[in-house]
Amino acid sequence: MTDLARRFGTPLYVYRLDRVRSAAHDLLAALPRGARLYYSLKANPHPAVVRELRGMGLHMEVCSAGELATAVQAGTPAAQCLYTGPGKTPGEIADALRAGVLLFSAESPTDLRRIADQAAGAGAEAECLVRLNGQAAAGGTGLRMTGRSSQFGTDADTARQAGMFKRQAGARPVGAHLFSATSIADEQSLVAEFESVLRTAVDTFKDVGLQPSVLDLGGGFAAPFATPGDRPAYRGLRASLEGALDRELPRWRAADPLIAFESGRYLVADCGTLLTSVLDVKRSRGTTYAVLDAGVNVLGGMSGIGRLMTPAMQPEVDGLAETTEEVTLVGPLCTPLDVLARSARLTAPRPGDVLSVPNVGAYGLSASLTGFLGRPGTTEVVLDSSGEVVDVRRMEQVDRYSPPFAPEHG
Repeated sequence: MTDLARRFGTPLYVYRLDRVRSAAHDLLAALPRGARLYYSLKANPHPAVVRELRGMGLHMEVCSAGELATAVQAGTPAAQCLYTGPGKTPGEIADALRAGVLLFSAESPTDLRRIADQAAGAGAEAECLVRLNGQAAAGGTGLRMTGRSSQFGTDADTARQAGMFKRQAGARPVGAHLFSATSIADEQSLVAEFESVLRTAVDTFKDVGLQPSVLDLGGGFAAPFATPGDRPAYRGLRASLEGALDRELPRWRAADPLIAFESGRYLVADCGTLLTSVLDVKRSRGTTYAVLDAGVNVLGGMSGIGRLMTPAMQPEVDGLAETTEEVTLVGPLCTPLDVLARSARLTAPRPGDVLSVPNVGAYGLSASLTGFLGRPGTTEVVLDSSGEVVDVRRMEQVDRYSPPFAPEHG
């Protein structure tokens, strides 16, 4: 990929659409037959990536006006988007309804009332999935979303007591939305999480005396981040999930209810590679530092996913000797927090070397501190299956003033 670095400069994200297709094919094959799969745009909202997944029949999970606009521009009807998020404003809900969104995840009694009010005011009725915070499965997982105290969803007992499953003017509850944890590489642990959320949903609807028409069981599918490695195969997942669904919901194969899942990182992680150049190499008190032109403004700057404080980037190096040394990789930003790896193994780096960081198609640029310290925007290149460049764009920050605070001219 060094030719792309010479052509477009660095830092440079490169996305391969053939890998997007492969990941989607693999995940669809691992899920129950007939299940709906949502792509979570937060992982990577690049329009070319979204368009590719839309072409494979995926629906879209969005949680902002910007993500909804991207999904629609990439060819997804708004009616095939699930609008989620714990802090939807009345304006965002109204805009989503006007765009044609029909299905919302209702995170709380307040969120449900807000959706209902906006829909009723527009003379419409929104369908809602009540997001539940169920019990966690035993065993280790990735980043936990629910199953403990959380800003996501509502405890099942609270949801029942608050009447979240009752139809009201403007909103009709049609099912449940559950998402317990992310990035679970172990297949048995992942199955246990799905079985746990499925049991929460079945028990809850039995208690309220309703038959759901949609159950979104969330995701949790893993992929490596900024280090070499392969996506988990999940070879036994389909059989395990179909068995659990047969036990709990005998009519699910007839889409009664429709079963849905979500994924971001699994679908796009391995499509992305970051190319970054070494600007300087120095030694300080026994530590070798390689200063790169990519920092936390380009990769992994979102501390909420644990990448800022516990970096572990492991690039591949093109064209150097096989002997390696331990190197701390830092970015160009004027802050001691701009560290991407404290113990990467590299051949002796030199200024001008181009490092290739794999598996950054998910939560790479979209989860970085792009506005921090006013650094230039990062270029993204998309390749088709033949390796031809089919899309190039560069993220830029635009400042706009709003009256009456716009500066006077003349």
